[in-house]
Amino acid sequence: MIGFGTYTFFWEGSELAPERLSVIGMLERTADAGVELFQICDDARIESMSDDELRRIAEVARERGVTLELGTKGIAVAHLERFLHIATVLGAKLLRSMATSGDDRPSHADAVDRLRAVLPAFEAAGVTIALETYEQLSSQELVDLVTTVDHPNLGICLDPANTVARLEHPADVIERTAPYVRNIHVKDFAFTRRGGWVGFTLEGAPLGTGLLDYPALTAVVRPDERGVNQIIEHWLPLGDSITETIELERTWTAHNLQYLREGRS
Repeated sequence: MIGFGTYTFFWEGSELAPERLSVIGMLERTADAGVELFQICDDARIESMSDDELRRIAEVARERGVTLELGTKGIAVAHLERFLHIATVLGAKLLRSMATSGDDRPSHADAVDRLRAVLPAFEAAGVTIALETYEQLSSQELVDLVTTVDHPNLGICLDPANTVARLEHPADVIERTAPYVRNIHVKDFAFTRRGGWVGFTLEGAPLGTGLLDYPALTAVVRPDERGVNQIIEHWLPLGDSITETIELERTWTAHNLQYLREGRS
């Protein structure tokens, strides 16, 4: 299934936006686009909501025919337990997270212990944790973590753009993580020369125009066959104005949705 997420609306949902989108606003825009999946990922507002507010989001999602997923950072036990509660209230069956968060960088052994401590509760609730590929851990280290824990409710959220910062080739990351992928963040990216040709900038691009070999990704991971959802994201830098940036963000979203839909037809 193709989905939108809070990173699809990164600038329109930011505090810089003249009319900042609420979580429900993002959810409604998702439904208006004919998209049936929305991932609430790394939006701090969700953590301060009451259960009644969370139930309202879940109610709107049901009314609009949208499935919810959830996302956070870190694997501290208390934090994961809190987000399991949020996921349960929302009716979300997948929680994307990261093995590290800020200064909390657990060792492999500590990460294994933390995940094993919480996964029975996640299994009982029918919620899967998908740890995202990031430069903080190599893709091999992430695979080692997932295979050591060896639990059906633990997998990987694949985003091959992130690990470029660790000098990992996206094709290698895709191949290595494919058996364990439970969620995909889809965004294209490209290098451009900085001013004066001193170094490079790695930033987003509309799907099909950058370095992501999306056909190869789907051929290896087989998301449709395996029921792996794909969430549209952007790495869109702030332009000359927030208004222009939001308009471009909307254009990229429409383009990327069409690109994915045509690739699945």
